[in-house]
Amino acid sequence: MEISKCINMDASILLGIANDRLRHECHNLHSLAALMDVNERQIENRLAEISFHYEERLNQFMPDIK
Repeated sequence: MEISKCINMDASILLGIANDRLRHECHNLHSLAALMDVNERQIENRLAEISFHYEERLNQFMPDIK
């Protein structure tokens, strides 16, 4: 599977892939976006659809607290 196509997947699957890549390969959201060949905002917007946001301090997407 080509990582650049992940942005179009179900947001829950994208979440798993994004957090896995952040944990093992990418040091920040910028490097994840570069790996996926998309804009950082595209990733953030897709994951906001399922109420997740990027937490820079932890380098992962976390659920929004309501």
